[in-house]
Amino acid sequence: MKKVVMLAALGFVAAAGSASAADVAAGEKVFAKCKICHAIGEGATNKVGPQLNGVIGRKAGSTDFKGYGEGLKKLGDEGLVWDEAKLTQYVKDPKAFNPTTKMAFVGVKDDTDLANVVAYVAQFGADGKPK
Repeated sequence: MKKVVMLAALGFVAAAGSASAADVAAGEKVFAKCKICHAIGEGATNKVGPQLNGVIGRKAGSTDFKGYGEGLKKLGDEGLVWDEAKLTQYVKDPKAFNPTTKMAFVGVKDDTDLANVVAYVAQFGADGKPK
């Protein structure tokens, strides 16, 4: 009986975890807001903002993009490496994360949209291909 209860509990936890997982396809739709300034995927190049291939694991302000503000470069020099948590903070409220940011975007305020767009961006390696 204990095994049945344990298996049922584990099944519930697994189902709950997958229900809260980010939706990459939905994130691609949210990324439409970002496409005005950023590119991602194979062949992506810098636009008004830097291309975002391989951003997860990359030092902040470290690509060949010439338009980084001094604040973001300084954060990178101080050791900021983008991970999903830091990218989430930044995309939610760029000005709060980096008050000197040049990015005019106000952020993604909806937590579901935020998780989805970060998952979408995180899937791309430095070569622009999904990992």
